[in-house]
Amino acid sequence: MDSAIPKPNIKKLTTQLLKEDISDEESITIINEIHGYFNEITSISGYDMEFKHLAAVPTASGMALSLNHAAQCLLDYKRTSKFLRGIVKAIKDIQKGKPNETVNIFYAGCGPYAPFINLVAPLFDQSEVQFSVLEINKDSLDFAKKLITELGLSDYIKEYYLADAVTFTIPNPDTFHILYSETLDALLFRESYVPILANMLPQLSSDVTLIPTNVLLKVDVISNNINDASSDITTQTIFDTREAIASIEIELPQELPSKEVIFDATKNNESIIIDTEVHIYEHLRLTRGESSLTIPYEIALENPLPYQSMSFAYQLKPQVGLKYEFNKKD
Repeated sequence: MDSAIPKPNIKKLTTQLLKEDISDEESITIINEIHGYFNEITSISGYDMEFKHLAAVPTASGMALSLNHAAQCLLDYKRTSKFLRGIVKAIKDIQKGKPNETVNIFYAGCGPYAPFINLVAPLFDQSEVQFSVLEINKDSLDFAKKLITELGLSDYIKEYYLADAVTFTIPNPDTFHILYSETLDALLFRESYVPILANMLPQLSSDVTLIPTNVLLKVDVISNNINDASSDITTQTIFDTREAIASIEIELPQELPSKEVIFDATKNNESIIIDTEVHIYEHLRLTRGESSLTIPYEIALENPLPYQSMSFAYQLKPQVGLKYEFNKKD
């Protein structure tokens, strides 16, 4: 197939993305070039208006991204760059500890581009890394297969599964070293990251590497001191995904236990900001505003504040999402 970007260049472009001294501008140029090539092979840009490419897919708990939205994720530049660094570093770390083993990766939710196969696999020999791929959207899986085949990477795939990751039973779960599931959105809204992990993590070995390793939701209470008008920010974690998963005993509950944020009555409380903090691997994180995953959500507060606190709870059924309510003063 004639292409604006020759096949061998995908490995070269990925290698350039991993350079420590690469600038943001260079990363953007490289990812745009990769996106252009993937678009050419699949005819999926992430921006076409065909209805079936715009519809999200319901899961047993939450929603899976539409085919278009999943394709657009590649163009979330810092997200792509940091996740790429994270998964490559995780593979190399496992290789150091287990030098004679093939690193087996379970990729839950690949989308039409399966970017962390198509960018990662060329960096390794097929004897070093193998992927098992799961996707709920049949069209996405078909496009991913086409792209993987066109790039000559089919020998890196152990198995494809068309299934819901929220309920899927993993074959031979003890053989996997990495669970990769980038199935999340800002504030852990709509997508099924939490229920997917609640289903899959208990099936896998206790030493499996999860990418991203954790996602936290944090609240900043922004206020002014009544006496001297100095600004003050109080931060509290209201949801820790790994902690929440560990608390689930057998069946997925309707919602997870709530966390309370208490307002300081001696301050003029102006607003709260809810942040999503994505811990990818080791020191690699996505923080406020770096990605579509970490867009902050602000709630203005009235003064004098008629509430003593806010309660936050993460709902899992029938749809996932963070809920909050104000608690009035006694």
